[in-house]
Formats: sequence, C-alpha cells, structure tokens
Amino acid sequence: MSQQNDYFADIYRKLNDWLVEVKVEQKPHIDEFIKQAKLYASAAETMSEEKLQQFIDNLKYDLHDFYQLNRTQAENSVYLGLLNETLWDNLAKLTDKSQVEWAELVDDFNHDGLYKSGDFIGFGELQCEQCDEITTIVHFSQIGECVHCGSTDFIRLPLNP
Repeated sequence: MSQQNDYFADIYRKLNDWLVEVKVEQKPHIDEFIKQAKLYASAAETMSEEKLQQFIDNLKYDLHDFYQLNRTQAENSVYLGLLNETLWDNLAKLTDKSQVEWAELVDDFNHDGLYKSGDFIGFGELQCEQCDEITTIVHFSQIGECVHCGSTDFIRLPLNP
C-alpha cells in the first residue's frame, strides 16, 4: 500500500511541477497580452465610433471562429479544466462565506439539507450519507455520484468562516 501511495505522491508532485512550469512559461505571454490590450484601448479612444464597432464585430467573429475550430480540444483539455477549477477555487477562498450561507439558505430549506445526484448546488461542502466522504463544491455545478462509494445522497455541511 505504501508503494502505491508513493506512486500517487510522485504523480501528484510531477503534475504540480508541470503546472508551476506552465505558469512560469505563460506569465510573460499574459503580460504581453495585457500590454497589447492597453495599446488597443488607447488606440480605441482615438478611433471613430463606426470603426470601433467594426473592430468589435470582427473580433467577435474571429473569437467565435477560433472557438468553433478548437471546441473539441478545449472541451477535453485537462489543462483548461485545471485552470478553470483553480480559478474557481481561488475565487471561493476570497468569498465571504457568511454571505454565501445566506444566499444558499433558501435552497437548503427547499432541499431540507438533503441533496441527490443530479441536483444543482452553487457552493458548499457535501457529505455522502453512506460513507461520509466530503466533496467541496466551489462553483455552480450539478452534483454527481460519490467518488468514493457511488452513493447518490448527500447532506450539505455549513461553511466555516
């Protein structure tokens, strides 16, 4: 069992190292993108309304076309999935949890604190009723089966401030 734990720890370490490396490599590209965006913004100030609208329409068309061409790759990208979850996790850490509790309170009353696979939840921690496995939800999503035992019944736990 210890060998298996070491194996998973090694995979986790390698994945973490890879994410750090990607972050280091991508930061200059992001900085350059922001610099270019500032230049575009200052150029837009001097542009006529008609030319600005044409630019916006062309940009929307290009982005839509790019998305259509890369849709399958983007939907199946592990990197983009991890990036998305990391973003939501960081936003969740910045959130005032007491305000979230108030926002989720009505939904909790409707569910009587009990949730099933297929239900949607905005934010919180769910505890499996069968094995007590805790799953953290950091953004609006549909509840799946328990990853540990496959159960479909959960209790929403209160958030710690």
